[in-house]
Amino acid sequence: MVCLGNICRSPLAHGIMENLVKEKGLDWNVDSAGTGDWHIGSPPDKRSVAVAQNYGVDISAQCCRQFSIDDFDRFDRIYVMDRMNLRDVLAKASKEKHREKVRLLLNTEVVPDPYYEDGQFDMVYQMIEKGCRRIVEEELKTNS
Repeated sequence: MVCLGNICRSPLAHGIMENLVKEKGLDWNVDSAGTGDWHIGSPPDKRSVAVAQNYGVDISAQCCRQFSIDDFDRFDRIYVMDRMNLRDVLAKASKEKHREKVRLLLNTEVVPDPYYEDGQFDMVYQMIEKGCRRIVEEELKTNS
């Protein structure tokens, strides 16, 4: 799960997906990162922590990190929140097999960055949850 700073959207996606994976008994490794380096080592934004907590998801122990080219080999799929994240992650991909792993979390729709708009955190949570549920259900259908 990748966004710009790894403090708002991608930590939410990380926590939501981890909960869904656990709920469904799947053996997936879920992580999150940012394309920028501003918040490395920091916890998620307190507003993301709060909205996640409101939905029963604890993301308070997450630690922000920057997306690395090693992530292409560590993960089967890399979901990004918006087109700028998509462009930045694809720019690091040196192989076609790496580029094929990268996609928008919501297919064609973007997850807006709520950083400057407190009132968007709940809506963003719901958008991310919908996307994560779709991914899990598609994967379960494909592998059943």
